[in-house]
Amino acid sequence: MFELTQDHEEFRGLVREFAQGEVAPHVEKWDMDAHFPTELVPKMGELGLFGLNAPEEFGGAGTEHGGFTYTCLAIEELGRVDQSIGITLSAGVGLGINPILSYGTQEQKERWLPDLLAGKALAGFGLTEPDAGSDAAASKTRARLEDGEWVVSGSKAFITNSGTDITSVVTVTAKTGEDENGKPEISAVMIPAGTEGFVVEPAYRKLGWHISDTHGLTFENCRVPEDHLLGERGEGFKQFLKTLDDGRIAISALALGCAQRMLEECTAYGQERTAFGKPIAVNQGVSFQISDLAVMVEAARLLTYKAAWLKDEQEAGRRSVAEVKQAAAIAKLYSTEAAVTSTRIATQIFGGNGFMEEYPVARFYRDSKILEIGEGTSEVQRMVIARGLGLPAR
Repeated sequence: MFELTQDHEEFRGLVREFAQGEVAPHVEKWDMDAHFPTELVPKMGELGLFGLNAPEEFGGAGTEHGGFTYTCLAIEELGRVDQSIGITLSAGVGLGINPILSYGTQEQKERWLPDLLAGKALAGFGLTEPDAGSDAAASKTRARLEDGEWVVSGSKAFITNSGTDITSVVTVTAKTGEDENGKPEISAVMIPAGTEGFVVEPAYRKLGWHISDTHGLTFENCRVPEDHLLGERGEGFKQFLKTLDDGRIAISALALGCAQRMLEECTAYGQERTAFGKPIAVNQGVSFQISDLAVMVEAARLLTYKAAWLKDEQEAGRRSVAEVKQAAAIAKLYSTEAAVTSTRIATQIFGGNGFMEEYPVARFYRDSKILEIGEGTSEVQRMVIARGLGLPAR
C-alpha cells in the first residue's frame, strides 16, 4: 500500500521553507497588482521543482530522485501559501513539459526541455477554445501542411503561462484533416513564442488566480516547420486527454493545499477570536465546522496521494492506465469540491474579516472556484468515474 517516505517528507519541508521565504511575504501585493513574478520561476527551477518527473538527460531529477508524488508535494506546499503560484508549477510541468517529455522527438526534447526544466522558460498548453471547452473535439483551430510548414489559424482561451516574458513555446491542438470515417483528425503542433502570426491577447480580468499568467491566443496564418508536430499526426486529442488525466492529480494536490491552509487558518482564528468573553471555538457551531474541515483534508490527502502513487506505479509498469484515470478523476472531484467548501466555511468562521482582503481567506475564496472547472469540470469527472464503473455512456 502507498505511503509517503521519509525522503518525501524531507522534500515537503524543503518546499515549505521555500514557499514561506520566497512566496509568502509577497503574495498579497502580487495579488493586488495582478503581477506575475517572473523572477520567482528560475528560483523554483534551481530547487528542481520543474524537473521532478524528467530524466537526468535533460536536467531532470531522474527516477531515483523524483517522480509524480514529489511533484504533487511541491504543488500542495506552494498552493498552501498561494494558489496562483501552485498552478504556475502545476501547469508548467503537467501542461507545458509533460506533453513534450511524453510525445516529443529526441530533437524536440533536446531543444525545449533543458530551459523548461531549469525554470528559465515556461511552456503552455492550448486546448480550450472560446466555443470548445469540455467538448474539445469541437475545436475550430485548423492546421494545414503547405510547402513543408504547418499553417495554423484559430484561437485558444484561458491558456496558463502563455504570455510571460519567459514563455518559449505553446503546444496547441488543431484539426489537420479527417480520418477514414470522416471524423476530425486532431493533431498537436508546437508554436514557439514570437512566431509571426502568433498573437497573445491581453491578460484576462479574473475572479481569482490574479498572480497566474492567463491569456487568450490567436493564430493568424501562423507558420511553423513540419517537424513542429508533437507526436503522431491525428493523435493530438488522445495525447491531450492523457495529459489531462495526469494533470487532474496535480490539481487535486493544489486543492489539497487550499483546504489545508483553510484548516490551519480556522483552527488558529477559532482560538484567537473572542466573542462574549470566550474564544469562538468553544461554540460547537464553530468547532464542528473546523472538525469537518479536518475530515475533508484527510480524505483529500489520501485520495490525492493514492492517485499520485498509482501514477508512479503505472510509470514503473505495475499499474494500468485505467486505474490511474479513475483514481485521478475521483481525487480531482473530491479534493476540488472540498477546497471550495473549505473556503466558504473559513469565510463564514472569519465573519466580516473573511470578507476583507487583509485576511488570506478572502484570496483563497476567490481562487478556489476555478479548481472545480479547470482540467475537466466536476461534471466531466463524474462522467469519467461512471464510465470507469462500466455504466453506459450517453
